[in-house]
Amino acid sequence: MLACILQVAAAPHLAPPAIRRTDVSVVTQMSSIQLADLAPYTEFARAAYCSPTIVTGWQCGQACEAVPGFEVSLTGGDDNNIQYYYVGYWPTENTVVVAHEGTDPTQLLSDLTDADVLMEPLDPTLFPGVNSSVEVHSGFANEHALTASIILNEVKSLISQYNANSVTLVGHSLGGALAELDCVFMALNLPSSIAIKGVTYGTPRVGNPAWAALFDSLISDFQRINNMKDIIPIVPGRFMGFSHVQGEVHIVSDGYAVECPGKICIGNDDATDALCTIQSVPNILAGDILDHLGPYQGIYIGTIYCT
Repeated sequence: MLACILQVAAAPHLAPPAIRRTDVSVVTQMSSIQLADLAPYTEFARAAYCSPTIVTGWQCGQACEAVPGFEVSLTGGDDNNIQYYYVGYWPTENTVVVAHEGTDPTQLLSDLTDADVLMEPLDPTLFPGVNSSVEVHSGFANEHALTASIILNEVKSLISQYNANSVTLVGHSLGGALAELDCVFMALNLPSSIAIKGVTYGTPRVGNPAWAALFDSLISDFQRINNMKDIIPIVPGRFMGFSHVQGEVHIVSDGYAVECPGKICIGNDDATDALCTIQSVPNILAGDILDHLGPYQGIYIGTIYCT
């Protein structure tokens, strides 16, 4: 019965045209309330770095304590071949949460600035109906495929069990890239009545302009949070054919963040305001890798911060 309820017909998804919005180039400062509202998602991303042995039962210290009542139903990964991940139900928001662990930022930077970085079309068995012109980073696609099916099955089970009306995808660094892929994956494999929300931190570029266009056409509730001079969000480079999706929130300093819309729009990679990442960190020499770890409004994310 569950399979019948949650089965979705695969309709073709052609890559939308690159220019999709009117000229919107003015950044918007976020209020203190808006910034405070991000805290639970930051803690979810932080908890993804903790071992499944303590995430199970939601006993991972400060990150878990900050979001009381969250019910973990699935954990996995080995912090090596497969990044840690967990799935659970958040009663406060009536949503299913999926979180992915990130990785060492210095290693990730090295990997993403390699001249041999490759892109590939999405796997049609996981992303049904997507045009082959849509391409993403091969390493991200391969990592995502390792856990996609088991996570989707758990998400479907929790939606049925709790009558949840949304799925929330979170992650930091590599985990942010996986969460970005998850957003489209869930949108294509769940009923349209299930809302998809994504919140990522320090996310690298995931795919080409066709990927950004497809993502923006499917996912409207998405925030891609960059911290100060973090380098990871500017790699892989645009000259390599990569482009960011919409939704940048740039933490300029502690307590001060702005939303950065794109001007015409291949994602937000054409923002012209000096407060947006593409302008404030024009190259890796202008950035600071330590900003990748935080603070994201007072919260640091990474293995050493699983306390």
